Amino acid sequence: MADYWLVALALMLVLEGMMPFLFPAAWRETFLKIIRFSDAQLRFMGMTAMLSGLLLLYWAK
Repeated sequence: MADYWLVALALMLVLEGMMPFLFPAAWRETFLKIIRFSDAQLRFMGMTAMLSGLLLLYWAK
């Protein structure tokens, strides 16, 4: 079971690293826009990401 967590963490790091590696200027501009969001907007984005992940997990099983 712990192996699955490590695989999931590794995959997340690979996916998170692709944008700054491939498009550093666009990633920096996007990040600067994101830090200007309100707390409510950030929470909504986080909730949307979590629900999307849960739906993908459900679909994958």
